Parts: sequence; C-alpha cells; structure tokens
Amino acid sequence: MTAQSAAEANIQQAVPFLGVTEMEASLAFYRDGLGFDIMHRWDVEGRLRWCWLQNGGAAIMLQEYKPDFKPKGALGEGVSVCFMCRDALAVYHEARARGLSPSRPFVGNALWVTSFTDPDGYRIDFESPTELPEDTQYSQDRHG
Repeated sequence: MTAQSAAEANIQQAVPFLGVTEMEASLAFYRDGLGFDIMHRWDVEGRLRWCWLQNGGAAIMLQEYKPDFKPKGALGEGVSVCFMCRDALAVYHEARARGLSPSRPFVGNALWVTSFTDPDGYRIDFESPTELPEDTQYSQDRHG
C-alpha cells in the first residue's frame, strides 16, 4: 500500500462516537465548557438525541442512550480521546474560565497535556507540542 495525499485519501477523518446518559449535561461540558459547536443534530419528539460537535478541525459525536439500551458497565472506563492542538494551555485557561476543572497541565511525550473527565467518565485530553523536559508541571508563574 502506498501513501496517498490528503486530497486522494478515501478515509478523511476519525470522529469519536460517545454514548452519553444525559445529553444536556454532555452539551454543558462540550459546547458550553470546551467551546464545541453543534454542526449536525437529530431530534426525536422535540428532544436532542444525537449531535455532531466541532471545534476547529476536530469533531466528536454524542448520542443519548435509551434507558433500556445503556451498557451495564461504567461508561468511559478505559477510553481516552486526544485532541491535538496548537496550544493546549490556551484550552486549559479557556475551559477554566468557563467553569470546568481540567487537570494541571504537564509534559508527556514532548506534549503539553491537560485532561478532563466528561459527565459520563470519558477522559478527554488536549495536547500540544513543547520542547520542555518530560514531566514538567505547568505553573502559570513560569509559563505564562
């Protein structure tokens, strides 16, 4: 198999699809807290059941479980969605200003990493390249 240019590639984008227990709580987190916009939606009997959210070039889909179809195990366990950014520290500050509580950023794998846990327990990471040493902890006094 040979590498294809982005314009020629059949596969264009990976979009995580997360089942959620309460759509309004998830929208408060993703839309209101992280600044994602609803691009597509599916309403049933006047209630939002599925949506495609986008922020820049990144997207995520959410669908509310019907009560009788919800998985028995803990949602989000073992799942991590990583969004690559130009500036993960900006995401950290913007989300805090909107009332979310992200983890303190640190450097891992040559990336600033700040993490969130959404209302259903999914881990959501925002990461951006850095040349700082591995395991550096963010301090607003030192880094901006």
